[in-house]
Amino acid sequence: MKRFFKRLLKILLGFLLIGVVAFGVLYMLYDQPLPQGTAGPQADALAEKMLKAVNNEQYKKTRYLEWTFAGGAHRYQWDKQNGRVQVSWRDYKVDLDLNTPEKSVVYEDNTLLMDTEAAAIVEKALAYFNNDSFWLVAPFKVFDKGTSRSLVDFEDGSQGLLVIYSSGGTTPGDAYLWKLGPTGFPESYQMWVHIIPIGGVEASWDDWKVMQNGLSLPASHKIGPLTLHMGDVKAYD
Repeated sequence: MKRFFKRLLKILLGFLLIGVVAFGVLYMLYDQPLPQGTAGPQADALAEKMLKAVNNEQYKKTRYLEWTFAGGAHRYQWDKQNGRVQVSWRDYKVDLDLNTPEKSVVYEDNTLLMDTEAAAIVEKALAYFNNDSFWLVAPFKVFDKGTSRSLVDFEDGSQGLLVIYSSGGTTPGDAYLWKLGPTGFPESYQMWVHIIPIGGVEASWDDWKVMQNGLSLPASHKIGPLTLHMGDVKAYD
């Protein structure tokens, strides 16, 4: 039995070593430093061009958004007008109040939770919403409070829009470099975010669907070999 556990330990250590080496190689090959951009009116103008391309006026009129995330594990119905979101995962349902989270209501297996237990679930629901909604509406958030915008020159002569979120959300300091088409429509962005240790990882924004109210929203994103599906996305007034 001792020999078995020693052998098992060696195998596990071997896999761990391989994983560490593989990560180190990937980090050296793909990690990119955050580029330095040029802030000013031209950067803001490019941001406005993107907002016009994605029909920001229709987004502002849209009251309800529905989608899922994490393979359908996280489910959302967002009432933008009232600042409330129905967030569901596993056995939890949270009526999340975005303006005053402490007024949110939490259920587990249809049982109302109170006090400290409820507060912990509200915090988790808010973190889920901040992350998962960004994958749905990030192009509309380039002028959010706490953001800065700058232009970055690409090697092909085009310019990208670098947006840094210095406050707000769950992980302030995250940065996104948008690559835009000729009309300003977003095609992808590179990320420098706390949750991903390799800087400059690129995610596509090219799978757009037209909603029943005319708003276009992404149905999925590709990150290397992975695809993030947004589920049955809906937008209505």
